[in-house]
Amino acid sequence: MATIEPTGTGRAVIPGRAPFTVDDLLELPDDGNRYELFNGSLLVSPAPTVLHQIAITYGLLLLKHAAPPQMEVLTTVNLKATNQDVYIPDLVVVPKKRSRTTGLMFSPQDVLLAVEVGSPSTKMRDKVLKAEAYGDAGIPVYWRIEPEEGPTLWVYELKDECYDTPVRYKAGTLASFTWPFPVSFDPAELLGD
Repeated sequence: MATIEPTGTGRAVIPGRAPFTVDDLLELPDDGNRYELFNGSLLVSPAPTVLHQIAITYGLLLLKHAAPPQMEVLTTVNLKATNQDVYIPDLVVVPKKRSRTTGLMFSPQDVLLAVEVGSPSTKMRDKVLKAEAYGDAGIPVYWRIEPEEGPTLWVYELKDECYDTPVRYKAGTLASFTWPFPVSFDPAELLGD
């Protein structure tokens, strides 16, 4: 099992080596970083930027306003795909009954929509790793919000066993969806504009 040891330099050393497991992940400190697992490798992200938090907040409000009573919109939940794959999407839509009975981790079968907000430190991870991982896990729809692109909303829909080429919605256009429930908005609204 991995343990965290302070180095006196403001950094932590994680002894051991991949593959890390869910048990190792649960031992990590609550230090403001986001810890995720990808194929047993530890992914560490700093606390989100203000722009990132704004996009999460407005995305949550847009989805929550449109959600029917049987759906729940949540932020930063633990999503366990395997014992060596744990992700923390910025937003998810799940059935309300699952949100009331799930403990520490959701399974991919619970998630109807996963949303990631890009930031300089996570842009490639969200574009490549998360798109592949969420598709492999069978999550029907994945949204990637890129605040620094205007903002732009990238929508990935599951076709067969992987995501189709994403559709891009730029600020100033109307994005309309029926899954997981009907919702329409201009991506500019994701930054409160």
